[in-house]
Parts: sequence; C-alpha cells; structure tokens
Amino acid sequence: MSVADFTLTEDAPPVTIEEFLALPDNGVHRELIQGRIRELGAPVRDRFHARIEALVVYRLLNWLDLQPPPRGEVVCGEAGFRLKGTKESLVGIDVALVSADLVARTGKRETMYDGAPILAVEILSPSDRHDDTVDTVASYLEVGTVVWMIDPDFQTLTVFQPTEKPRAYNLDDELCAEPYLPELRVRIAELLG
Repeated sequence: MSVADFTLTEDAPPVTIEEFLALPDNGVHRELIQGRIRELGAPVRDRFHARIEALVVYRLLNWLDLQPPPRGEVVCGEAGFRLKGTKESLVGIDVALVSADLVARTGKRETMYDGAPILAVEILSPSDRHDDTVDTVASYLEVGTVVWMIDPDFQTLTVFQPTEKPRAYNLDDELCAEPYLPELRVRIAELLG
C-alpha cells in the first residue's frame, strides 16, 4: 500500500487508522485528521517554537507535581494519540497532558496513546494552514480535549473547550485553567517567554 493509493481529495473515502499505520515510512510527516491523510512534510522547528514548548511543559509539570496521585503525565515532541470520535484521527501533539487513566491503559511498549489527552497544546508554525488548524482543533473538541493554540507571531494563546466559545489571551493576561486543570493559573507572558 502506498500513499498514492489514498487520494487526498474531499470526496475520497475516509482512511482508517489501521490503513494509515500500514503506510510505508518514507520520511514524510503525516497525520490522520477526521479520516483524511494530511501530509505535513518534514517538521521544521525553530528555537522560538522549542522555547515555548519547554516553557509550557515546565508550567504543566509544576502543576502536575502538586496534584494528588495518580497524576498522569505531560508529554511533548509530537507525542502520538489515536483520537476516536465520529471520524478517526491520529495526531502528533506538541505538548499534551495525559490523564492517569489513559496512562494506566497504555502498555509500557506502546508508542502512542489509544485515547485523547485532557489538554492538547499546539504551537503554530509558519507552515501551518488555517484550514488544517481548524480541522485539528475540531478533532480534539470532538473527543473532549481542551486545546491551547499558541500563536508565537501574534503573541496569543487561544483556549478551545468542547462546550465553550474560544477565548483568546495576550501577553498581559493570566490564564485560569478551571475546571479542566484545577487551580492552574499562569501568565501568558510566562508561556511565551
């Protein structure tokens, strides 16, 4: 099976996670979003993206350490998640907070989580397309995941929650992550460095 076997048009039949995982590893970075293959090319990370990722991980780990056991875990660097909603998705997330339950259900040798994280943090890159970002956020919301979308150029963080309207924060704001991350408060300037 090759990527050419799957047409990337809207009228093509959706691809399953199993079909997606059977594709050859030819060095092209791909995600499966709502049953459609998205080719992203080689991920290009810059120091600004990496710094924001590190700052988010630092703040989340500090918060997680204060929580009662079992705590779950914070992962980064395109951690893999199988999202199962009305259409299947397989995504790599910049930073994610994983519940203790999902960690316990994930085998020690499994390379990806078979379920959705509590929180997905995506840091926009210059190569991100608006339509792709909208589809990705919709996939997360469909499975109950809260999304922090960070735009380094505009110095903003937008929170998307399944049952709420999106809320944008700028450098002067403080984010209160109630109720999904109880007692977490962080200044946006601390996340964007």
